[in-house]
Amino acid sequence: MNMNFALVLPLANEENDFQPFFGHLAAALKPYPDARAYLVLDDVSKDRTMELCREFTAQNPQFIIVFEPANRNVVDAYLRGYREALLHGHDYIIEMDAGYSHDPAAIPQFLAAFEQGFTCVFGSRFIAGGSMEDASLKRRFFSRGGTLLANLLLGTSLKDMTSGYQGFTTEIAAKFASYPLRSTAHFYQTELRYLLRNYKYREIPIHYKTPSPSVRAGAVMNSLETLWYYFVKRATGNSISL
Repeated sequence: MNMNFALVLPLANEENDFQPFFGHLAAALKPYPDARAYLVLDDVSKDRTMELCREFTAQNPQFIIVFEPANRNVVDAYLRGYREALLHGHDYIIEMDAGYSHDPAAIPQFLAAFEQGFTCVFGSRFIAGGSMEDASLKRRFFSRGGTLLANLLLGTSLKDMTSGYQGFTTEIAAKFASYPLRSTAHFYQTELRYLLRNYKYREIPIHYKTPSPSVRAGAVMNSLETLWYYFVKRATGNSISL
């Protein structure tokens, strides 16, 4: 199957789930020989993640290490991966988490949506067929509450505004890869959904497995600050879009 797409996966301390997850992902990419997966690493990991990546990429040429020690946060890691993918002329770019937070089995759904003409494809846990497994009440509150609050303040209408499994045509990815995003944590996905609200998008169901019950206070504060910034812009007639 000839579809030239890229996956962007930031990695940090993934040793425990590395072998099963990347074995599954490699199998999912076999039908797509032109696909590439860019593994974005920096100095954050304290386990054998880098060593495992080197061993794995040596045996699996579809997987490529992108080492960027200058990354300050997860948003830098995602954007570094997007920029690398853009350099190699892929038609579509999909971002996902490693460690089974996101199921590789959903990749064909993203590709089908692209083939139907959608330029932005957002994974959703809260539409028919989607799910959120092993999530604490705190996690569920932030995910569902964040979606409700973002839709209310930003005027959007997505069923899931906080999921990180998403994909774009390279034309769209090029628009935000150099944009000065305000998010420094996972609210960046909400920020993108708002900035790209005027493009042709689709939500597809995904199964999400929560990797950790914790939500960092700094990430919550950055989310609220970013949300407030765009709300004020919208309320004063200065809405921002890409």
